[in-house]
Amino acid sequence: MRILQISDTHNKHKQLTNLPAADIIVHCGDFTDMGTEQETLDFLNWFIKLPYAQKIFVVGNHDLCLWDADVIEDLPNNVHFLQHNGCEIFGVKFFGLGYNHPEELIPDYVDILVTHEPPMMILDESNGKHWGNKLLGERVIKVKPKYHLFGYAHESYGTEKRGGIIYSNGALLNDLYEMCHKPKLYCY
Repeated sequence: MRILQISDTHNKHKQLTNLPAADIIVHCGDFTDMGTEQETLDFLNWFIKLPYAQKIFVVGNHDLCLWDADVIEDLPNNVHFLQHNGCEIFGVKFFGLGYNHPEELIPDYVDILVTHEPPMMILDESNGKHWGNKLLGERVIKVKPKYHLFGYAHESYGTEKRGGIIYSNGALLNDLYEMCHKPKLYCY
């Protein structure tokens, strides 16, 4: 199974042309800039039309109009809004935690964890400051997903393996909001 990770597109999602083939696309939040309903609808219309069998997304700190949403009505069955909930696709257990939700909501058995925030001190640095979430990092170590996909810290785009967990910051924009990183493709 191929998983394509993107994050932090901040209304620039339409610049993503010729995306690689994959079975699942995962957006780790900050698909809007100001968090308006119109920005969200524009993203959702684009995301739904993408040619991937399954699509997963969580909200980021910029996606204000969905912060308190538990569900989005009328999404196609292959589009999964993971706001402190999970889904199983091809036998793989995904769990998504929206921005600023308590990490204790993460269940004990997760194969792929999708958050917006990074764990503290792992691919979380931007502008000389660490933006990661300490409690999230502690929960990830306890749960031990195979992958932890996130974004948020634009300048820390990359992948790191620690303790058997693959951590991936998929932020596509730099701190100047220029598209400079490539979507990440993983084989599960």
